[in-house]
Amino acid sequence: MITKIDHLGIAVRSLDEAIPLWEKLLGTTCERIEEVPSQKVRTAFFAVGEAHVELLEATAEDSPIARYIEKNGEGVQHVAFATTDLVEELAKAKADGIRLIDEVPRPGAGGKDIAFLHPKSTRGVLTEFCAPNH
Repeated sequence: MITKIDHLGIAVRSLDEAIPLWEKLLGTTCERIEEVPSQKVRTAFFAVGEAHVELLEATAEDSPIARYIEKNGEGVQHVAFATTDLVEELAKAKADGIRLIDEVPRPGAGGKDIAFLHPKSTRGVLTEFCAPNH
């Protein structure tokens, strides 16, 4: 079951440049910075109520974030929903005819497993499901 919006992912060229701006905008400090080698990305998280803002910086030219910025520029890249059962949500989405980017969950930032739905199946919105990894 989907329980909340977990975070908004925002693609940025540089965490060093973006973090001070977002600290001012949100009136808070960066909670943590983490590298996710499997995603070729460095992330910075800001708590906003029960949700987070996740800044995403590419660590390689062939990363999804680098490709996103090349095509679209900096900006909102995805929305993530927390779920109590990631495998079940993926099966439900697939049964509903939604194209999956990830057929099975994979490790993400913050000790969570993640999986993405293809934006061509979700009206242009890259959608992520996430749950604490076990």
